[in-house]
Amino acid sequence: MIKVSAISSLSHNYIYVGMTADLEARLKRDNDGRERTTRPYAPFKLMYTEEHENRLDARKREKYFKSGVRKEQLRKL
Repeated sequence: MIKVSAISSLSHNYIYVGMTADLEARLKRDNDGRERTTRPYAPFKLMYTEEHENRLDARKREKYFKSGVRKEQLRKL
């Protein structure tokens, strides 16, 4: 199972959307500052997640969530 997730920075106005097979490990890496993309915005809290059977479906949903309109909707959560 591949998980698509959105995490929100606790210290900045920043939302990161991504996909991973191991959500707990990825969130730990993000919070520990071990991911280049999210390092400046740590720490994070998980705000949304959903599971997909395969990588192709997960990638489609990830792209959808990264769109401007949907990201604004995530900010309202």
